[in-house]
Amino acid sequence: MARLCEGRVAIVTGGARGVGREHCLMLAEHGAKVVVNDLGGDRSGKGNDVGPAQQVVDEIKAMGGEAVANGDDVSDWNGAKHMIEQAVEAFGKLDAIVLNAGILRDRMLVNMSEDEWDAVIKVHLKGTFAPARHAAAYWRDQAKLKGGPVDGRIITTTSVSGIYGNIGQTNYGAAKAGIASFTIIAARELGRYGVTVNSISPSAFTRMTEDLREYSEEDKKRRDPKWIAPVATWLVSEDSREVTGRVFQAGNGIFAVAEGWHKGPTVDQIMDPVQAGKVLGEIARKARKNAGMNGLDLD
Repeated sequence: MARLCEGRVAIVTGGARGVGREHCLMLAEHGAKVVVNDLGGDRSGKGNDVGPAQQVVDEIKAMGGEAVANGDDVSDWNGAKHMIEQAVEAFGKLDAIVLNAGILRDRMLVNMSEDEWDAVIKVHLKGTFAPARHAAAYWRDQAKLKGGPVDGRIITTTSVSGIYGNIGQTNYGAAKAGIASFTIIAARELGRYGVTVNSISPSAFTRMTEDLREYSEEDKKRRDPKWIAPVATWLVSEDSREVTGRVFQAGNGIFAVAEGWHKGPTVDQIMDPVQAGKVLGEIARKARKNAGMNGLDLD
């Protein structure tokens, strides 16, 4: 079997369970050396235990691969920096970072607490920014030393809750929509260094989603986290170097590319608010309606 990531070094955040674990195992199966990052908390972000990350490391070593565990908090500036440094110290370089760590604190907007908002935004948005920023700085420096582009990869994790919108998740959805935008902008910024930036929107049955609704056995099979790992593995590989700034959906029986915001019906601007309102109402009715949670049905 061809090994897509032979000799590549990748960090996977939130790598101890669910989707992250499957990323780690498939990357190792395809020859990558893996830093398995996981704080080891519950799905709300409380607690810490490096044990689950070490268990994945042990699994990888048992299959003949190379891996190390990391328990840094992805949303901590210095912890994120240490994560990059650990990869380089352990394996001599860094080729990719898969930003998968996340938590849930779902609540309807009228009942959401400040802490529920802050905790989710911190883990998802800052937990994407901080490791990506330190990895990007590393690759910029490597490009300068090399005198040309490197072959780096940043893979973020978004969600249909953000790119399409899901009731009860204003915090999580806002963070995930922000990550999708972060991906597009970072891709434009880092291309000069030979770094691609893409995002995955997974549909997977994990501890994060198991109690959101009733799942049939067929649902669970279609949403097995293993279906997400091929996308991450290909994006980490050198084969994906021509693709950047994209959001891929994976799981629930499909691979798809999510298409972002586009300008709709347009008119000349008007100063009078009454007249402006008539025109705005008209073009709003003409515009394509927002997608539903499957990305196709209209609200």
